[in-house]
This record gives sequence, structure tokens and C-alpha cells, in this order.
Amino acid sequence: MTDSVHDLTADEARRLILRAQGFLGADGRRGGAPAMLRRLGAVQLDTISVLARSHELVAYARLGAIGRDAVERAYWSGDAFEYWCHAACVLPLEHWPLYGFRRRAYREKGIRWHEVPAGVEKVLDRVRAEGPVTTTDIGGAKNGGPWWDWSDSKISIEFLLDIGEVVCVKRVGWRRVYDLAERVVPAHLRETELTDAEAVTRLTRVAGESLAVATRADLVDYTRVKGPHAALLDEALRSGGAGLVPVHVAGWPPARTRGAPVTLTGLPSARSATPNAWADPAALAAGDPRGRHRTTPLSPFDSLIWDRARTERVFGMTHRLEAYVPKDRRVHGYFAMPILSGGKLIARVDPAREGDTLIARQVTLQPGTKSLDPIHTALTEAATWVNCTKIRIDRVT
Repeated sequence: MTDSVHDLTADEARRLILRAQGFLGADGRRGGAPAMLRRLGAVQLDTISVLARSHELVAYARLGAIGRDAVERAYWSGDAFEYWCHAACVLPLEHWPLYGFRRRAYREKGIRWHEVPAGVEKVLDRVRAEGPVTTTDIGGAKNGGPWWDWSDSKISIEFLLDIGEVVCVKRVGWRRVYDLAERVVPAHLRETELTDAEAVTRLTRVAGESLAVATRADLVDYTRVKGPHAALLDEALRSGGAGLVPVHVAGWPPARTRGAPVTLTGLPSARSATPNAWADPAALAAGDPRGRHRTTPLSPFDSLIWDRARTERVFGMTHRLEAYVPKDRRVHGYFAMPILSGGKLIARVDPAREGDTLIARQVTLQPGTKSLDPIHTALTEAATWVNCTKIRIDRVT
């Protein structure tokens, strides 16, 4: 094994990322939505729905006008589960053992957003006797106040999900359906007990394969580890246990100093170009990506762009979700969706619907974008997918 560091240009890194994320070449469309979920490792969930909910947009962006029922079946037919990764995500069911470290941490802490009520065992008994259940079945989700003013039953069932006593592998409407893990998760997965170090190491590899080329900060953002678990991620990188290799991407910022520069062997590098990122060796071995680029709008929660710092570094776009920004302070719109074309982010579109018309309330062009043609193409295809027959662009800036 050599201690050399693979050099990448920023464009090479970007193309490797696009291929791994399913936007370049034919491989990203093979196997439909179930295979897409496994390639990404995590699909973020969110309550906002404009053209469609974010998890549907993620599939559409890669697979085109796939039936929305097929997307729902891929996520909620028993082969995936909901849990905390980058955020609330749909995850492949076979990844259940990888999150044992997080379930143990929640159990040890005994609290998350709310103090756990004394009646949590009664809620578990009820799921055991009556499950699967929704929050409506066990008394409702709210106390009548703001959205965070959860009822005791909602706090209890969410804590039981955090610690792995119950699991969500299905939704009705947008409501989670909870059932006992022992009834839903296959025994061989439940009985696979990984140490914290083993789980974080394997999850880091999942993140690295999904992202293709990533800084330490990118990997931490994907896995959302901190404290001792972040230290385990660092050790997985240093030791080579995560299976990722150090690379130097031209133009990316230098790595933050965390001891001596790391090489494949874990020895100090003799190179002047210190590694500033980590790469999936299979992505490197596959060579320069070739094939057709996707032209598509992207959900702000898409794993290609869900981290602002990474999006700016890879694509040169500073993107911020403005749904929670007061209306008079929004720059690009409520749910501005970046437009990917030719492997680059060329614009942002704030979409809406009126009857059978897909409206672009605002189109904001990136510097260097001189034609609306690819944006029109992306909007026309998206309109067909959501059963709109016309498109209208209200404003271009």
C-alpha cells in the first residue's frame, strides 16, 4: 500500500460527486427508487410540500417522472425505516445495526427535546397490545399549543422510536405508523450488536460512498456525530477503517489541523500538498465519469446540496432555504429550488401551482447563465410529473 495522495481538480471532484449521487451517467437510474435509496444511504424528510414532498423530489431528480406511488412503496413497504441521520431520514432497513450507537446514547441521556413522561412504559405496552399505531390511536400528538407542545403520548412514542423500542416503516398520509421493532426489524439485524466504534466506522463509510469526495466536515454533517462519536469518526478515517482514502482537491480549503496529515498507511505524508478531503476508492477507480447529465430542479433538502458550505464549495452557489424567513426578507423565494443542468447549478426557481399551471414565481439566474432554455426544460418536465399542462414564469432576476 502506497502513501501517495490522489490529486483531484475541483471539476473532477464535482463529477465524481454527481455520479455517486445519481446525476451523471445511467447507473443512477438502475434499480429504481429502492436502489437509489441504498446508493444515497439516507433521504431527508420534511413537512414542506410545494410541487411534492422533498423525499419525492429526491427520487424525481434522479429517476425522472417515476410514479409517485412507486416512490412511496420504496420508502414505506418494510424495506426502509425512519431515523436520525443527517436529519430525520428514510434509511435502508439493513442499516439498522449502524444506528445502535445513537439509540444507546438516547437511552442513556433519557431525554431529547422534551422530558420523558413517567407513562412511557404504558405507551410501549399499548403498542405491544394494539400496534401498529399512530399518535391519533394513542391520544393525539399535541396539547393544543404550538407545534412543539407535544402531548405526553407523542413525547413517549418518539422517545421509544429514539431508543429503538418502536420503529416507523410506514406512513398513513403524513402520519408515522409505529410498531415494535421486534415485529418489524428482522431478527438478524436486531441481534447484530455493533460497538459504538464499529457502528460509526461503518456509517462513515456509507457517508463516504454516498458523497464520493468529502471533507471531514461533510462526513460529520451527513452522520451528525459529535463529541466522542465525532472522535470515533476521526479514528475511522485515520486508521483506514472507514475504507476512505485521503485526497487533495485543488481549490478546496485546507483541512483543519487534527494532528499530522493522514495517508493511506496512517503515516505522516511527505507531500507538500496536504490531503484536504476523503474519497471512496471505488469512485476513484471507476475513472472520470461519463454519460448524460440530469437537468432538474432540486429539493433544498436533497443530499447533493443539503449542506450550505459543501454546496458553495462544490457548485459555487450560496443557497439558503427561506421558508422560515419572513416574507419581506426573502431574496429567492419561499421554497427556491436550485436548477441542476450540465453538472452545474445554473439558477434558482421558486415554484407554485395554480390549477393545472406550474408557476415559477421567481427565477434567479446564477452568474454566467445566459439562456432560460435549460430552465424551461426542467420546468416543463417537472410540470408533466405533477400533472400540470402549462408553465408560467412570472419574474426573472
